[in-house]
Amino acid sequence: MSTYRAFEVTGSRNFELVERATPEPPPGHVRLRVETCGVCHSDVLAVEGMRPDPSSSVVPGHEVVGVIDAVGPGVTTWRVGERVGVGFLNGHCGVCDFCRRGDFVNCEDQPQTGSDVDGGYAEIVVARASGLVRIPEGMSPVDAAPLLCAGLTVFSALQQIDSAPGALVAVQGIGGLGHLGVQYANRLGFRVAAIARGTGKAEPAKRLGADHYIDSSAENAGEALQKLGGAAAVVATAASGASMSPLVSGLAPRGRMVVVGAAFDPIEVQTTDLIFGTRTVSGSLTGSSIDNEDNLRFAEARDVRPMTEVMPLAQAPQAYERMMSGEARFRIVLNVAV
Repeated sequence: MSTYRAFEVTGSRNFELVERATPEPPPGHVRLRVETCGVCHSDVLAVEGMRPDPSSSVVPGHEVVGVIDAVGPGVTTWRVGERVGVGFLNGHCGVCDFCRRGDFVNCEDQPQTGSDVDGGYAEIVVARASGLVRIPEGMSPVDAAPLLCAGLTVFSALQQIDSAPGALVAVQGIGGLGHLGVQYANRLGFRVAAIARGTGKAEPAKRLGADHYIDSSAENAGEALQKLGGAAAVVATAASGASMSPLVSGLAPRGRMVVVGAAFDPIEVQTTDLIFGTRTVSGSLTGSSIDNEDNLRFAEARDVRPMTEVMPLAQAPQAYERMMSGEARFRIVLNVAV
């Protein structure tokens, strides 16, 4: 195709469907014909104008699955016809100090897909070759899309837990991230406590693999975790610092709370909860492209699957609004190749 459709955003929630000329990939990049793109809460960076210059247009979307249809100069390890994914991190530079030490996630020159560079609310995406992720042959593009960001985020957080199978791991927030976190934690052999507000998510949480359900609107979640023996780890996914604050006291000695839900309010922690028990609070940002391939292989082998609602590209603005409403169960995926 000489042109392709894309949803650009400017300012705050100002979507516009445009037609663009199909670009040639520059050196070190490939061009993808998009099949699916997940709608993720981090899309707020683009859609709500949380960028240095929100008056400039950008295409949101960073859970992109597509087929390579052109490779740029210097690309030797990818070929036309391969099905690949692109996640939140668009590809490391390979030459900064962090890359030279093997810390590709914290690369100093790594664009964020869908906010720094154009993402997957479009029929075409151009991405750095270093950010590409091979999709397992048997995995559907609808299942793969949410795993590229939401799945990798909770999988990477769980990799930080230094505990034996059977240890209690809590997943706070049973939504787009948390419903996957429960599955990963269960498949990794942990005893899982799901934490959410109200009783509405108790049944799906148990069905996804939770051994216990804690209604944080009815009881103090930290105290509830201590009644279960204390959590070796808490993966905090809800975008609320206030809801995370009580969880530190629910950790067992040497327990760790790993924060992956980006909130705009702070987490408040009692110093004694950290000191007495040698507890830790840390953050975790997604993972590298090769980490993502490990993630997808694990998900395929252990039957970790997102619960999805599928909408066409033409309804991308409505898909974003539904995601932000909290009514989606639990991930929305744009079907672009229709």
